Amino acid sequence: MVTPKVEDYLKAVYRLQDRDTPAASSEIASAIGVKPPTVTTMLQRMDDDGLVHYESYQGARLTTLGERQAIKVLRNHRLLELFLTEKLGYDWAEVHDEADVLEHHLSEKLVKRIEVLLGSPAVDPHGEPIPTADLEIRECETQQSLAECQEGTVAIVSEVRESSADVLSYLTNSGISLGTELEVVETAPFGMITCEVRTTEKPLSLPTGVAADIYVSRPAEPAENERRQYNEA
Repeated sequence: MVTPKVEDYLKAVYRLQDRDTPAASSEIASAIGVKPPTVTTMLQRMDDDGLVHYESYQGARLTTLGERQAIKVLRNHRLLELFLTEKLGYDWAEVHDEADVLEHHLSEKLVKRIEVLLGSPAVDPHGEPIPTADLEIRECETQQSLAECQEGTVAIVSEVRESSADVLSYLTNSGISLGTELEVVETAPFGMITCEVRTTEKPLSLPTGVAADIYVSRPAEPAENERRQYNEA
């Protein structure tokens, strides 16, 4: 049986690994909030259980089994976030921690009922794709990171991958939510990107690290998630 703690590790590895590079133990430790020796012990155990391929000083990659388990947890998490915002009136800055707690304790029957209640949504309140019941993820190919946009680019916010409540609240107070139109007016060489937010008609400067987690689509190519409405009161 996969425990909630193991599911947290699976989710962290899923987010941190890429096609060529395993998730480093130090990064996993930072993401979960534990010490590196604790991560090493857990990854060795997960390797024995067939959930990851782990190599000392290299890191971990999910096996096929581990990836399916990780995507299942992501499905629960993102459906819960949307349920909390659309049905219980939560702000998008509040839902991450709540979903982190609840995601481990849902039956497949309850998950399906939540999905049906929400109308089989494609994305969560932050625009991230919700895995299907078959654990497939429908990625948007036309969007790009705000940090990669050139000066003069006009685009619409389609996804925010930052989970910090402070950052999300700051974006809300600055007039940024899904569907907000921006124009990049300056990319500074010292790591700041300045945009004009069309809803406020005011400039907003963001660190590159924050801008890298904001994904946008061109107005002529609206992403699927821009067609949904969210309760961010």
